[in-house]
Amino acid sequence: MASSADHPQNPAERLIAAVIQSTWLLWLVGGLYIAGPALGWILAGMAAWALYSAPGRAPDARAASPDWVIHTWIAGMAAMLLILWIGHTTNALGLATTIKSTIGWAKGWALIALFPLAGAVLNIRLEVIARAVCKLGVQTLWLIPVFLLAPFVGLPETLWVSPLSVIGGSGPEYFAVTLYTLEPGSGVPRWQFFAPWSPAAGMIAVIYVILALQEKHLGWRTAGISAAVLIALLSQSRLALVALAVILPTIWALRHASRPALWLAAVPVILLAGIFGGALIDWAQQLVADFSSARADSSRVRATLGRIAIERWQNEAPWFGHGIVEAGPHLVEYMPIGSHHSWYGLLFVKGLTGALALAVPMIATIAVLGRAALSSAAGRCGFAMIAVMALYSFGENLEMLAYLVWPAWVAIGTSLAEARKLRGATGASA
Repeated sequence: MASSADHPQNPAERLIAAVIQSTWLLWLVGGLYIAGPALGWILAGMAAWALYSAPGRAPDARAASPDWVIHTWIAGMAAMLLILWIGHTTNALGLATTIKSTIGWAKGWALIALFPLAGAVLNIRLEVIARAVCKLGVQTLWLIPVFLLAPFVGLPETLWVSPLSVIGGSGPEYFAVTLYTLEPGSGVPRWQFFAPWSPAAGMIAVIYVILALQEKHLGWRTAGISAAVLIALLSQSRLALVALAVILPTIWALRHASRPALWLAAVPVILLAGIFGGALIDWAQQLVADFSSARADSSRVRATLGRIAIERWQNEAPWFGHGIVEAGPHLVEYMPIGSHHSWYGLLFVKGLTGALALAVPMIATIAVLGRAALSSAAGRCGFAMIAVMALYSFGENLEMLAYLVWPAWVAIGTSLAEARKLRGATGASA
């Protein structure tokens, strides 16, 4: 009997589906920041047990050993912890700060290895994740009118901050039930939904669009995509629109890359690009300028934070960084240095070694899933997810949002497992 996306087949699938479909309830009580790390470590424990007990099980019931790329993620994120300890020791930050930062690692960087591990080992199907995202999309479509009306009927921007914030986190925004925010100066409303800020809502929207595209049922797929696109638009995130405009056509092209008609159609496009290359470059430069000027203050703050991070990294702590995040000066509204950019943040906090600990597994994953994207839907989904992560690493801090975007990391692990099976099948038939 064929398995159904409506009926998760194992405990890992049931847990994942339940957490995704409970997103709005968890947001209402301020539990999303807790649920993500808890789920990550629970799934990792389940994966560890499945691997440990595999020799005693029947061959068809044994967990698959993780792909070599998964091992690079585990090694890279474990290196983050070691680098953290070295950085704290080098900068004499003390035991209490080291313990606090270690807990932060367990809620951040560690999840970027644990969720792919779970996806690779626990036989989690992409269609189960997709169906759960689409069911969440139906809930979202019902709730969006409430969010849209809130600023115009006098409801407060933030309803409350959950008492769960006493557990700790990077700030109260992770536990706040916020209906909308108002843009400084213009007073135009902007929505962040269940994310801690609007660009993060745009990021999760892009991820959910890609996952919803894996749904085979037209009704569920339409609901999931519609809800995710509305979140992307209402978040007013420029990067979300760029991601959708770049990644979705790329995935379409990879799907049809084996068709000669696509290459024949590309010939006149390439020819025209060569003829009008200068004009296209000017247009692209103007587009970048318009992109930056759409929120000039935000772009200025991001650029300044980046310059501060690079200068202080090069001059003060090139190898293992400063150990902890520091607030910037008044010029950047006291925002944390490197907070708007994963690479600047890593260089400032963990130095060159920390940046390499993320870069190596990310490049390996792009290479493996880029090849898999040519031959399987799972490969294309996984490649789209790692492309989102790579793109957003230049506009967000991946560590800080790991608790929210974890479905993407599970999908990456599942796609890597599928890619490994395809390589094995191809090798066996050769």
